[in-house]
Amino acid sequence: MSIHEKIAPTKEYWIDKETQWEEVQPGLQRQIMGYDGKIMLVKAKFETGAEGNLHKHYHSQVTYVASGEFKMTIGDDIRTIKAGDSYYIPPDVMHGCVCLKPGILIDVFSPAREDFLGYEMSEKAPSYES
Repeated sequence: MSIHEKIAPTKEYWIDKETQWEEVQPGLQRQIMGYDGKIMLVKAKFETGAEGNLHKHYHSQVTYVASGEFKMTIGDDIRTIKAGDSYYIPPDVMHGCVCLKPGILIDVFSPAREDFLGYEMSEKAPSYES
């Protein structure tokens, strides 16, 4: 059984003011908003100058820019993105951002980011075959 098959679904409702923010690094906080083993929704709050350091992972990621302005790097492509924009990051592609104006990114990961839940990150995508 993979780690993702062991991750139990969360409650159905996540109320913003009742959900704690986790300090990831100076100027960057994370609020996990719901998940099961196959999908996860996370809000990331950035202050000006805060960085989402360049990194890669095997999870697929789609992000919506709820507010703010960011210099986003996906692979070799660098763009400025603003509220209302979104982006997709394929598995294993290097990416990161620098916050130009304070804002919030809404991230969706598939499968769930096991490392955000205190598990060691797997090396590759899990198999859900029986």
